[in-house]
Amino acid sequence: MSSLNLTSSSVKEFLISGFLGFRDQESRRTLFGVLLTVYLAILLGNILLILIFISDRTLHIPMYILVCGLAVLDIVITTNTVPSMLILFSFEYRVVPFAACFTQTMFWVGLFSTECFLLALMAYDRYMAICNPLHYPNLMSNSHVSKLMAGCWVAGFLSATPSVGLVLSLSFCGPNEINHCFCDFGSLLFLACGDNQITNYAILIIGLTVLFIPLAFILFSYVRIIFSVVKIANKDGRMKAFYTCGTHMLVMSVFFLVAGGVFISERIPLLSTDTRIMGLIVQNVFPALMNPVIYCLRTKEIQSSFVKKVKKIRILPNGN
Repeated sequence: MSSLNLTSSSVKEFLISGFLGFRDQESRRTLFGVLLTVYLAILLGNILLILIFISDRTLHIPMYILVCGLAVLDIVITTNTVPSMLILFSFEYRVVPFAACFTQTMFWVGLFSTECFLLALMAYDRYMAICNPLHYPNLMSNSHVSKLMAGCWVAGFLSATPSVGLVLSLSFCGPNEINHCFCDFGSLLFLACGDNQITNYAILIIGLTVLFIPLAFILFSYVRIIFSVVKIANKDGRMKAFYTCGTHMLVMSVFFLVAGGVFISERIPLLSTDTRIMGLIVQNVFPALMNPVIYCLRTKEIQSSFVKKVKKIRILPNGN
């Protein structure tokens, strides 16, 4: 590793070192096996969700378009980081060019921001469906929802650009070792030279804004939804509305609780570096792993469509 030390005044590449306490071959093999299994489960679950949506035209409505969009986003988020971590666990360390490291960071921040906005859009869809049912078909058509989803991607990467641009404008004169499993935002900011306190505060404000504005909108939407559902006279109608919204709230809770937990843990000085690294990995993979499970277990339409497809290819016997 000593041959990788910098001799020039600027960093040309970064050294990804991974977990500090799990660098022996046996530990790296265990981490590789666990992460590969989780990644394959994420791909299988989310691709299955997408295929169910594509093959069943009865699911081609705004709510399931958003669910499909979330599945695509979860695949992209994990694919941005997990394959590079698998490569790292196959070796003792990994060298990443400067531009490639910042590209991965840009996608990580942009995709995370996109998911915040997409979850807010899903809450808005449920709000319009329950609180304004007469106007819902006109305001939330399939084409309009697709445009709004595209807007979430644009907004996500636009909101990520200032933060990444601020870090990219800083000077990197060494050291170049990132104590993490991929090029994450905090590690790059930590390696920058000079007094970066103002930049750090500016990036923190941007990050909190991107996280908490969608969260506040989601909470506001579901408070309004709860008040509207309580007023529904029909008991079955109330239960159906609560069940549908409960599924979405569970998905959103997983994402924001994990993100909030990681955000808080990174500011607890007693936590070890390995614990912080594990927290960020969980933030990357756990929501993507749980989302298809939640939707498949709690959404009767998706369950029914899946069973029909399985029976159609004669994996299950025909019957009632």
